[in-house]
Amino acid sequence: MSLFDTALIKKYDHSGPRYTSYPTANNFSEFSINEYQAQVEISNQNKRAISLYCHIPFCDTVCYYCGCNKVVTKDKTKAEPYLQRLFQEIELQAELFDQNHQVAQMHFGGGTPTFLSNEQIIRLSEKLQEAFNFSDKGEYSIEIDPRGVDEDTIKALAKARFNRVSLGVQDFDMDVQKAVNRVQSFAQTKAVVDLSRAHGFKSISIDLIYGLPKQSVQSFEATLEKVAELRPDRISLFNYAHLPELFKPQRRINILELPSADEKLAIFKFSMDFLLDQGYVYIGMDHFALPQDPLAIAQQQGELYRNFQGYSTHAQCDIVGLGLSAIGQVGDSFSQNEKDIVRYYAALDAGKLPIIKGQVINEDDKIRRAVIMDLICHFQLDFASIEWGFGIQFKSYFADELLRLGEMDADGLLALNENSIQVLDKGKLLIRNICMVFDAYLATSKTQFSKTI
Repeated sequence: MSLFDTALIKKYDHSGPRYTSYPTANNFSEFSINEYQAQVEISNQNKRAISLYCHIPFCDTVCYYCGCNKVVTKDKTKAEPYLQRLFQEIELQAELFDQNHQVAQMHFGGGTPTFLSNEQIIRLSEKLQEAFNFSDKGEYSIEIDPRGVDEDTIKALAKARFNRVSLGVQDFDMDVQKAVNRVQSFAQTKAVVDLSRAHGFKSISIDLIYGLPKQSVQSFEATLEKVAELRPDRISLFNYAHLPELFKPQRRINILELPSADEKLAIFKFSMDFLLDQGYVYIGMDHFALPQDPLAIAQQQGELYRNFQGYSTHAQCDIVGLGLSAIGQVGDSFSQNEKDIVRYYAALDAGKLPIIKGQVINEDDKIRRAVIMDLICHFQLDFASIEWGFGIQFKSYFADELLRLGEMDADGLLALNENSIQVLDKGKLLIRNICMVFDAYLATSKTQFSKTI
């Protein structure tokens, strides 16, 4: 399989959305609690499964590459006031949803969720289980920092019902780690992976980043060999987007130490070839999985989906976002919580949900979302399925878009057939570019997105 074509990648070297949603979050505007409640009623009528996302914003040190919404502090006492507000938010949300919904998915992200004590993690999980109806077969995952995790933590996570863990690694090279202020040994990471497996966790995921300061093909090869030794079920290989005007911590990175554009591309190509040789399946964008992993199986069966946590095996879930800056997807809407912790606390202290913006999607949004999801998850699109689902004539509705795809067809990114679009191997790495053709908001967007590769 030849996924990598340097000339094409350079030709389509544009910035664009990652399509964890459509419309994307930069399009959200004012969104009232009454609007949200109306969307919950739609959800209650449809009785869709629920995915719970809890954002834990705290980190005890700052990683210079980070663009997450976080609170950097070593003061562990800050966790309890946050947890109390989170409990209030859980109660307010649970009151809106009827018990016919079943929780099929739960994810704790951040920040660093393991900033919380073991006891606090268990309490938060138990609070959620009291408030919502959990499935016995759900996927319950948490992001962890191996630097602060021991066997007691892993036991606590298992008690809290988690069955999947995601470990931040980024790079094992010491010079790179020092340059981004995240020093983490291979031994620490391996110990946590071994403990997780010993205590029955179903899936282990590792996050890597390419394009960090002091990285080279040779240095990253050494990191990948260590990752291969750990043999995680899933690997996320993220492209570092240097946007210091948006993310303050990135201002501490020495831009002279960043790999050149050509070196960065070479790192990515080497990584792609390495992981495929190791037997991983390329899921899409920055995700890889072992063939037996549910993510790979979901893609094979046409059931893969994409949401704010990346690729997902649970396509038909409403997402309830909990915590600072958390994004939800309920009914026909998206919603986002307050990003400022003082205002987040104030809203909950006043007995109100901290939702500040969102969007109710219209019929055109739904049609384009279905198109983008099929392309980004399965690399193919059957016109008839969209026509049947939405009562449109695909070629008429998307006449302009199909014309714009002509150049991509000629370049070998995709095969534009009479009744379908098939993304070819060389187009799989440029799937964001292909999806951008169908994005009705992009032409007027002022948002600064990351590069597609």
